[in-house]
Amino acid sequence: MQQIAIIDRGRGPELAGTRITVFDIIPYLEAGHGPTYIAAVLNLSTEEVKALMQYIEDHKAEVMAENQKIEERIARGNPPEIEARLQDSPLHALIQARLAERLRQLSQEEENGSSTPGGP
Repeated sequence: MQQIAIIDRGRGPELAGTRITVFDIIPYLEAGHGPTYIAAVLNLSTEEVKALMQYIEDHKAEVMAENQKIEERIARGNPPEIEARLQDSPLHALIQARLAERLRQLSQEEENGSSTPGGP
């Protein structure tokens, strides 16, 4: 089994070999999703998600303080001219619809106790 490492390349603690930070999984955890669901959504192994969860637990105060700063930055949003361009993108509605459908499928699989997220 390969060692799972959490590193910091200046964007915050992230899973080595990916661009997934510990901050990326916090909304899923806050929504009550488990490691299997998060792994399927982010295309990670369950073990990788558990390593990120353990990092959060081991460094809870600093991770949550930094996450609060990120949430405040997100709440401020994009400048209106950038937001308008994003909303007018021809792919925006398609991407939103596909994401909503995939998340619905994953939630249903998690509720049904499926051991193979995204599987038949």
